[in-house]
Amino acid sequence: MQVPPSGTQHEIASGAARAVIAEVGATLRSFEWNGVDVIDGFAADEAAPAGRGQVLAPWPNRLEDGTYSYDGRQGRAEIDEPDRRNAIHGLVRWLPWTIDIGTKDSIVLRRRLEAQPAYPWDLDLQVAYTVSTQGPRVTTQATNRSSEPAPFGIGFHPYVTVGTERVDDADLTIPAEERLVMDERALPTGSERVSGTDLDFTDPRSIGPTRLDTAFTGLRRDVAGRTSIRLERPDRERAVEVWMDEDYRYVMVYTGDTLEPASRRRQGIAIEPMTCPPNAFRTGTDVIRLEPLTSWSADWGITV
Repeated sequence: MQVPPSGTQHEIASGAARAVIAEVGATLRSFEWNGVDVIDGFAADEAAPAGRGQVLAPWPNRLEDGTYSYDGRQGRAEIDEPDRRNAIHGLVRWLPWTIDIGTKDSIVLRRRLEAQPAYPWDLDLQVAYTVSTQGPRVTTQATNRSSEPAPFGIGFHPYVTVGTERVDDADLTIPAEERLVMDERALPTGSERVSGTDLDFTDPRSIGPTRLDTAFTGLRRDVAGRTSIRLERPDRERAVEVWMDEDYRYVMVYTGDTLEPASRRRQGIAIEPMTCPPNAFRTGTDVIRLEPLTSWSADWGITV
């Protein structure tokens, strides 16, 4: 039996909700509600295109020149965005993960990231997917197995859809006060308030022709500390929310304007929870400090 490019496929379900998690990258390959796609995923016979559904660790997004220093230790990662001379999306998204626990409606996958030139610390990662009647919940735990403190950040890369032909026709709500200003290498140079700009989606409005490849911060939260980004059909018949707890201080929103093939552009919108901004390992901004033999955990999810 031929193994798919994304490895063994693991299906979990609860009521009308069904998700498929791929072995490679612990990737959320698909999520359906009553047989209708909620995420714009990819086929079983594909390798994950454009980061779809992947886990981005031990840093999310871009890393300038692939180099950084932390407490005197040097990291040097492969440049896998050569046009911009960046390393991108961490080190685990193309690695196989092993099942720790699996039930009808949940699965826990693990990956040990051994010390290497790109990340000279030993890190245990665990990602738990649980599907309920409302949608999937994703709980991540990272444990530093080294004798020295380790830097850590994580992100996720789901594309969501409400079934419109293009995301232009959907309404978007991003409860964020600020966005990061990027240079030509898509690295942050500062921030600015979104109020009064074409990137202000604090109140729901049509995406229209707006091109987004934007990191937002200053996220408004509810009493439980959650923030939610909402995509909704203009007829209000379908909506999806990507929510994240207070450990996710940034969200990248991408309308897919540069995807290949061009036919995939603006079909879904990537809503990417991130604990730290792009280039955090170089700047130190909001990098999580994992002390030796300590763990960190956080949650995000999708609600239909």
